[in-house]
Amino acid sequence: MVGVGCFSLTLPATRIAVADLDPTIVGLGRAVIAAVLSLVILLAWRRPIPRPAMWPRLLVVALGVVIGFPWLSAWAMSSVPAIHGAVVTGLLPLSTAAFGAVLAGERPSPLFWIATAAGSAVVAGFALLSGGGRIEPADLALIGAVIAAGLGYAEGARLARELGSRPVICWALLLSAPVLAVPVGVAVAVHGAKAGTGAWLGFAYVSVVSMFLGFFAWYRGLATGGIARVGQLQLLQPFLTIFAAFLLLGERPTRLAVGAAAMVLLCVLVGRRARIGQRTPAR
Repeated sequence: MVGVGCFSLTLPATRIAVADLDPTIVGLGRAVIAAVLSLVILLAWRRPIPRPAMWPRLLVVALGVVIGFPWLSAWAMSSVPAIHGAVVTGLLPLSTAAFGAVLAGERPSPLFWIATAAGSAVVAGFALLSGGGRIEPADLALIGAVIAAGLGYAEGARLARELGSRPVICWALLLSAPVLAVPVGVAVAVHGAKAGTGAWLGFAYVSVVSMFLGFFAWYRGLATGGIARVGQLQLLQPFLTIFAAFLLLGERPTRLAVGAAAMVLLCVLVGRRARIGQRTPAR
């Protein structure tokens, strides 16, 4: 829940930041800032370098939660309200559970899949109704962000059981920082980095909390409680994001958004009661 609480402010903070800053600076620049913090942490803790076999898996984590979700969601937040993004990203539990089943050998019961699929159907219907019967490009970006995050969450949780929750995100950030510094530098040169105080505060939040500290708690929770079961807590995130968008941005939630979020909450209550087993390896 600590991780979910940290992530719930990501979309409102991103929307505040992209009002003045280019989406590439916000979406990818946050990882560059977080990578500097990661280097300090790893040096202070004197963490050993991961084994060679772990680097491809760290690359998957980086592609999912360091590059994919931040950049796609930042691009989407430049054209749709944070409340809209909050409801669409309610698909995160389904994405996380699906990748957990594939990568970690978890076996959610049929009730779990029914509950999660129902919540996902509600989100898809909300996107269609909000877009006048069609899916907007921002919705496609948000769905891509959901897929990327689910992959990064599941693989990061697996690595956290071997490497530790904090080193996983730290090494993933350091791995991606040299590559991300190039497009971020180009974006700064082309669009500039002049912004108001609010935009810089939003950028600071997504850099330090969303991209760094929040993952300490989130990966630990996924690793110890199970990817699919703990991932279901993300279905509460739309409510927290809607509330934050109202307080920070003045966005008033529509009846459609509140109704969709309420139906999603019902699905998480059912999914939390479902049995989630573990695939037994062959002798």
